[in-house]
Amino acid sequence: MNIKSLGEMVDILLVEDNEGDARLAKEAMRDSKIRNTLHHVLDGEEAMAFLRREGKYADAPRPDLILLDLNLPRKDGREVLAEIKGDPSLRLIPVVILTVSNAEEDILKTYNLHANCYITKPIDLDQFIKVVRSIEDFWLTIVKLPTGLQ
Repeated sequence: MNIKSLGEMVDILLVEDNEGDARLAKEAMRDSKIRNTLHHVLDGEEAMAFLRREGKYADAPRPDLILLDLNLPRKDGREVLAEIKGDPSLRLIPVVILTVSNAEEDILKTYNLHANCYITKPIDLDQFIKVVRSIEDFWLTIVKLPTGLQ
């Protein structure tokens, strides 16, 4: 058993400004074998408010996994990643970069900022859903992560 004991709800934070991609991710997670709640924010500033439980996110749960796009309005994914990994209370949350960029510079920079994984979004609809389900399966059933970090 990994992140949570069998039957417990898993919280996933999706930071994605593209409503179409967010809708696909929600659809893929809805049919999952893992009970989850997918929280969605549209930009980097909202992501940090959610993670720090500020303003309208005062009661937000601590996510077990973060799916982070790089190209976001107001505060881009690289800045968000740097803030998460620089914050002792957040740095152990796994961050999966899920973006359209396949630029070597982006891959190198995000790994240097301690991203846990980098995935280029497939253009094909079925492949996109398959990728999201694979992320969930790997990070929430196979990987052993620390618990009780709230």
